[in-house]
Amino acid sequence: MRLNYTLSFALMGILLLAHLGCMPVESQNAITGKRQFVSLTPEEEVKLGLQAMPDMVKQGGGLDPDQRLQALVKAVGTRVVDNSAAKMSGYPFEFRLLADKKVANAFALPGGQVCSTRALVDHFDNEAQLAGVLGHEIGHGVGRHSAEHLTEAMGINVLVGIIGVVASDPNDPNKGQRAAGLAALGGNLVNLKFTRDDESQADVLGLRFMSEAGYNPTAMLDVMQILKSLGGGGVEWFQSHPNPENREEKLRGEISRRYPAGVPAALTLGRA
Repeated sequence: MRLNYTLSFALMGILLLAHLGCMPVESQNAITGKRQFVSLTPEEEVKLGLQAMPDMVKQGGGLDPDQRLQALVKAVGTRVVDNSAAKMSGYPFEFRLLADKKVANAFALPGGQVCSTRALVDHFDNEAQLAGVLGHEIGHGVGRHSAEHLTEAMGINVLVGIIGVVASDPNDPNKGQRAAGLAALGGNLVNLKFTRDDESQADVLGLRFMSEAGYNPTAMLDVMQILKSLGGGGVEWFQSHPNPENREEKLRGEISRRYPAGVPAALTLGRA
């Protein structure tokens, strides 16, 4: 009988999701060529990322007060997007530097919100290294990795909560339901972990995007060395971005594949 009840509830959930238009839809990513099943539209991803961003900024110690570095992060990220295939995604990418000087990290929220901590940026020697990390995070956004995993991970209550958040009218007095939906979604975003396939694709996309924007992709190899030199403690990028031992080797292989005759001299490391 328990099995029958379980199947009944599952069937009810499927019917409700179908009725609400939230069943995963298969589509082909125009940039990666990958076929994906997602239940969020790009517009919904943007809205959810924007709503989750304030909490993520707060966790990162707020925005870094150094306006020069803040502008640099924005300028490098914008250059990578505007001069690469990432622009085709249509996401309104935004880049922020967080004040956290203890935890080296960078992350992307759905819809184009990208952040890096001061603890990570302070170890970079040039723009290209920053472009590599931002390019990697842009790759997660373009690859719609968050949307894929939210589709896989969210139960029916979270999906219903998302519908309440996304479809809500600003003048709607039912704030409690929206708050509950956002809280449930926020928990999924914070705990979201990408797979090794996601990370590998983000690496490839990051190298592609930074190269198209005029940056030398070998700088990403330097980033890997910097992270290794920092060790595991306080380097959250290692925890949220799984690093198999051959990751650097794969990066070298991708660079060789893209530039069999060597990296063109026109690709620069940028400003120190």
